[in-house]
Amino acid sequence: MRPDKHEQHYNLKFIIYISVTATIGGFLFGFDSGVINGTIDGLQQAFQSNSVGTGFNVSSMLLGCALGALIAGYMADEFGRKRMLIATAVLFILSAWGSGYASNSTEFIIFRIIGGLAVGAASVMAPAYISEIAPANIRGRLSSIQQVAIIFGLFCAFSSNYLLAKTAGSSLTILWAEFEAWRWMFWIELVPAVLFLLALLPIPESPRYLVAKGQLIEAEKVLTKIFDADEAHDKISQIKQSLTNTPHDKPTTKTKKLGLPAIVWVGIGLATFQQLVGINVVFYYGAVLWQAVGFSESDALFINIISGAVSVAACFVAMLLIDRIGRKPLLWIGSAGMSLTLAIMSICFANGDIDAQGQLSLSDNLGIVALVAAHAYLAFFNASWGPVMWVMLGEMFSNRIRGSGLAIAGLCQWLANFSITITFPVLLTSIGLASTYSIYAACAVISIGFVVLFVKETRNKELEQMDELRNDSPKNEPTSEAPQRATA
Repeated sequence: MRPDKHEQHYNLKFIIYISVTATIGGFLFGFDSGVINGTIDGLQQAFQSNSVGTGFNVSSMLLGCALGALIAGYMADEFGRKRMLIATAVLFILSAWGSGYASNSTEFIIFRIIGGLAVGAASVMAPAYISEIAPANIRGRLSSIQQVAIIFGLFCAFSSNYLLAKTAGSSLTILWAEFEAWRWMFWIELVPAVLFLLALLPIPESPRYLVAKGQLIEAEKVLTKIFDADEAHDKISQIKQSLTNTPHDKPTTKTKKLGLPAIVWVGIGLATFQQLVGINVVFYYGAVLWQAVGFSESDALFINIISGAVSVAACFVAMLLIDRIGRKPLLWIGSAGMSLTLAIMSICFANGDIDAQGQLSLSDNLGIVALVAAHAYLAFFNASWGPVMWVMLGEMFSNRIRGSGLAIAGLCQWLANFSITITFPVLLTSIGLASTYSIYAACAVISIGFVVLFVKETRNKELEQMDELRNDSPKNEPTSEAPQRATA
């Protein structure tokens, strides 16, 4: 990640420090999303829920995520990125404690929705904050840390679930202090949640937010910590100009459709397709999925750990490539790879056997093929749509509409997540795994056309240049790779 000679105008260590701090929220995003994976049996036993009830217990957090993303995007423009990140840390703490302590479905759902508010807010605030701090030539790599943190959070959740269940004997068994292991799976999250809150306190506010609020002296102080003094002063002028040049931003009939700028519709498409390929079925229901094809609970939880490791490795591939080959190529390559691997999984499930209890089982050969295809699918997703979608949402909107654009796209992302998650248990028992995965494969195929036709490249563009992504602009192609001064 070492900058070229002509780009050594910024304090890389400081930028990495504040970026990593912000992405602790991404870690909690992943941990809170993945911890539910090992607690489903405990929830079913403790709350006596059926498949529909279990689906809502699992997916209830996503309603909070949708609301959290919507509110945070707008409130961040009013109160600042840093304050919203601090608020998410407090909500993570409340949710982790309450989800483990809940005595019935109602209490559990309330605390999961609180956690959802935190996850939704963190999902849009961390990439926005990093994008507004990072220099353009390394912005993709730094913003990709968010996805690494999300996947690492999932990996840690899967690992802690596995270890706690193994220590207790199962997720349903009493572990410590007369509480079942599945409750401790939630309480483990308190450690990183408190760390996140403390780590946020010393980081600076986004300089672009400060300029928008007229706090120019404070903004220049932050930028001077990132760049040299002359460059910081120049950047203040550029940000001010992008915020006040309103005639250029007035939407025309070509750029505004159904009440929203066209670029926001592209953001909605990116956010929605990221979920329609079924990725969170693997994250939330991985243990259930592999038990459904014949693996034991212990084996299924261990497979989740392998899945997390593969996902983390794929995220590092994305970090290496995103600022070199661009966002758009990674997206369509990922879509093609997911289409193929989802189709292979669907074929494997279609050729499985149904036993006397109606349980699907795979032969040893089919089981291996399904496992390899599933992990290849995870690799394609996490080397492409996983990080790239969040990177693009954090950078593709102009300074004037970044908060509202993120809010709307984030809302749609979590609503799609909710619809996929709550329908999976019903689809599993009604049409089976093969047909369900065929639906996800079809969505992956459609996403290829969406990327090719509508997504514009953002590599090497400054945030003040994002107006060029409007569909009626003649400057919507990637910028030249000629040496340019490194600015945020």
